[in-house]
Formats: sequence, structure tokens, C-alpha cells
Amino acid sequence: MVSQELIVLVDENGLSIGSMPKAEVHHGETPLHRAFSAYLFDDAGRLLVTRRSVEKQTFPGMWTNTVCGHPGPGEDDADAIARRARFELGVEVTDVRPALPGYRYRAEFRGVVENEICPVYLGRFSGSPTPDATEVGEWELLDWAAFRRRQDAEGDEAWSPWCREQALLIEAAGLAPAA
Repeated sequence: MVSQELIVLVDENGLSIGSMPKAEVHHGETPLHRAFSAYLFDDAGRLLVTRRSVEKQTFPGMWTNTVCGHPGPGEDDADAIARRARFELGVEVTDVRPALPGYRYRAEFRGVVENEICPVYLGRFSGSPTPDATEVGEWELLDWAAFRRRQDAEGDEAWSPWCREQALLIEAAGLAPAA
């Protein structure tokens, strides 16, 4: 039996106020909930970027950072990042560290709203990506400068809004790797 993934609902201060099945969370009136966003690099310092599967409910077909998701009730963010990276990409994760611990955003696409308190992390991955096609349509390894040039060139329709905003904040915080 496959267990149902639960999303942690939070109040304006980020405190847990309950949980809800993932399938019921994202819609036009999405409740505020916990999430994470991770930027994972290989041994050569290249960022693994992914294109969301066209089957995804939220922001299908858009390029984004390595992995995004939701920690389950009582789950540590680093454990959730490792779980999702293994599931979505077949890679292992190490050296996870906070980059933007207070990040929060709200975005809408095709009537589906994201409304998340979403700490952002940097880390490393090992292994060769073998994506789950229901999660990831494509992937690429890019140095930071090439990643940012692609975002600028391809714009809002190609890249997830959180990834575009987070990249700028990572740079502003002096956390972007040297190109």
C-alpha cells in the first residue's frame, strides 16, 4: 500500500497548524504550507537544473533548480531534500546547508497557486541523474554564470518564478559559486 504524502500547513509565523494530503493542497486558494528548494552541485561545481515534467500539477514544463518539495510532518528539511532527490533524480545528497532560511513566496500559474514558506538550501549531489519521468522531463549541468545567462535569455515563461527570484537572492547574499 502506498502512503499518502502529507503537506505541513503553517501559520504566518511558520508554525505547524496541521497537515493535508498533497493532492488537496495546490489549487486556487492554496493554504500556506512548508516547502523547501535546493540547489545541488556536482564535484566540478556545476549546478544540476531540472525541467519539471509536463505532468506536474504546478508549473509543468518549466525549468527550475535541482529539487523542490515538501517536508512531511516531523521530517527535517535535509532528510526531505535527500528523499526527493533520490525519488526524482536517483542521486544522493550531501553537505546541505541553508542559503535563504526565511524565503517565502506566492505565485500563480494556470489557476494553481503556490503559497509557501520555503527555505532555500545549497548542497552537493553524487551519482548520474536518472529522472523519474513523472517528476522531471529534462536535466542539465551548468556553471552558475551559464545558469543565470539562460534564465535571463529564456525569461519568465521558461523558468519557475521561485527559481528566478531565489537565484538573485543567492547572489545578493554572496552565496553563488564563482563562475
